[in-house]
Amino acid sequence: MKKEENKNFDKVALLGLGKDNLELLKIFDKNKAPLKITICDFRDFDKLPKLKLKNLKINYQLKTHFNQNLHRFDILFRSPGWPLSCPGIKAAKKKNQQIKISSALNFFMETCPSPNLIGITGTKGKGTTATLIYNILKKNSHQRYRTFLGGNIGISPLSFLNKIKPQDWIILELSSFQLEDLNLSPKIAVITNLFKEHLQPADPNNPNYHSSLEKYWQAKLNIARKNNRYLIANIKLKKKLEKSIKNKKIIYFSTTELPSKLMGDYNKENIAAAVAVARLLKIKPEIYQKAISQFKNLNHRLELVAQKGGVNYFDNSFSTTPESTALDLESFSGRIIQIAGGADKGASFEKLAKTIKRKTHLLILLPGNGSEKIKLALKKIKYPGNKIKDAASMAEAVKLAKQEALPQDTVLLSTGCASFGIFKNYKERGDLFQYYVTNEK
Repeated sequence: MKKEENKNFDKVALLGLGKDNLELLKIFDKNKAPLKITICDFRDFDKLPKLKLKNLKINYQLKTHFNQNLHRFDILFRSPGWPLSCPGIKAAKKKNQQIKISSALNFFMETCPSPNLIGITGTKGKGTTATLIYNILKKNSHQRYRTFLGGNIGISPLSFLNKIKPQDWIILELSSFQLEDLNLSPKIAVITNLFKEHLQPADPNNPNYHSSLEKYWQAKLNIARKNNRYLIANIKLKKKLEKSIKNKKIIYFSTTELPSKLMGDYNKENIAAAVAVARLLKIKPEIYQKAISQFKNLNHRLELVAQKGGVNYFDNSFSTTPESTALDLESFSGRIIQIAGGADKGASFEKLAKTIKRKTHLLILLPGNGSEKIKLALKKIKYPGNKIKDAASMAEAVKLAKQEALPQDTVLLSTGCASFGIFKNYKERGDLFQYYVTNEK
């Protein structure tokens, strides 16, 4: 970063020191950026990632002071978990009308050496779809380009920014919180689906949420605005997109019957989305079909954990909405013992309750407000109370499931709720499920 390029942005605040802002800070340090940088974070100093900087001196604004006097800065780089509606940001914009609100993703989009960006968003399926597209492009190895995967999938694109050449392809999984203030869109955009999600805060370390379903949708649509040339979307969104986007040809996908190892009928839509991208890029069918046939479910995405005593154990800890959990249940026949519940994100469980009544032999509920809402929804439709059991921990939940399971049964972790309360995140919840399935009798 050259001084003359940023002469108006000397005083910089990093709002939250997550993966993206941490990588941004490393770039500033490596390039000896002439900036005065302050890290703003609600955590204690000893809870922050340890920094190994050679060229920069960092100031800190932590704990109860984390969002105060932000107007003093020229630019704020917001982490996805930091709400745009933060009172500190609102006050800063009132006091300093020249202040710029940006993000590490915006920085990446503005500085990426390649125009070949593919962005994937949606309530569910975006991680699977992004990774599948990445694998297809890597199989197309006779082409003289490299392929990179990053974004919400857990890899900051800034971590590989210095490796990208103009001919390379970059696949980004993008959340609504990354998209809501995005200034530039990827050349190819994919929208997998849309359910009610993130309509109230659930994660204490990531309090960002959307005040309405419409604002959530508008955030998603940022993937297909400035710089976007091709939009690929689920046919189920056609009516909604026709109202929201004008004068743009949209490529729609539905489902595909191509052979695949992916569990879950809804993955037929994710595969179809990847096929639409492959066809747009004129990748030969034999190449993308081979990549699809070899691709397996990602961790905690309807992943087969074990087959023990004739019982199949599946982990979809990533299923945090009632809609996605209902789709999980529809993917199986026979008796299902389901582990569900947890933190509430403002969802309605009425439709899920009807699916549970029809598909679930025994429901084991983890602690949380979402579990209580599930119980109420089930009570209204007279789901037998003796088919519901409460578990105080994942260990107890898996133990109850094993006691009930018979050969040919499916034990399914698909909660329809957020993990926060007794788990750090969905990964810890899924890891614990897998541990107790494989290690405990």
